[in-house]
Amino acid sequence: MIKEVNKVKINYELYGNKQEKTIVLLHGWGQNIQMMKPLGDSLSKEYQILVIDLPGHGNSEEPKEVWNLYNYVEAVHTLITSLKIKQPVLVGHSFGGKISLLYASKYEVKKLIILAAPFKKEIQKLSLKTRCLKALKKVPGLNKLENWAKQHMGSTDYRNASPIMRQILVNHVNLDITEEIKKITVPTLLIWGTMDEAVPLARAYELESMIPNAGVVEYEGCTHYAYLERLNQTVSVIRQFMREE
Repeated sequence: MIKEVNKVKINYELYGNKQEKTIVLLHGWGQNIQMMKPLGDSLSKEYQILVIDLPGHGNSEEPKEVWNLYNYVEAVHTLITSLKIKQPVLVGHSFGGKISLLYASKYEVKKLIILAAPFKKEIQKLSLKTRCLKALKKVPGLNKLENWAKQHMGSTDYRNASPIMRQILVNHVNLDITEEIKKITVPTLLIWGTMDEAVPLARAYELESMIPNAGVVEYEGCTHYAYLERLNQTVSVIRQFMREE
């Protein structure tokens, strides 16, 4: 489905159990809905699922001007509000996780689930595309996504991105949201791979120290895509977290 939000056409899917809480899934940079669907599909019998192609990714339009992460937060909030969703549970991976953290610092959410999200600048030796592809190769059962990734993830990598998306990426990488994170009070689950080279495990414990009601789940030997590498475990952990009051 396509809806125009803040002058940008956003692609999304809304499905699952409409009688229950809504889980909103936000993907990482250079990715799309398909990277979050394994989670959404596994949880759709119990919860309503909203999965979004963030602007400039998948089948959503690029912003017509350079956005910062606060613009992304406003677009997600406008879409959620237009769909009459209240107190969503946000699940965000990497770039989508950073947006989720900012969202929860400003708007009402029920719970927050963060999958390997940066919140300040990370020094990287490899390009974003290279790191993502290397990580995907290590994910069991995701070989079919590797060819897709080679074709599509590079399109939003810095060197191949449009000038607008290139600047948005620079803004994202350089933005430190530490002070905003300190405003988050909702229960927060942090899922991280111990071998994450993009956002090291130490960041999870920094987040835990800043958010009063937060806890870290480590996946030993897993990468930046830990949530997919152990999909069944991730689904089980989320189910348990959702049931807790």
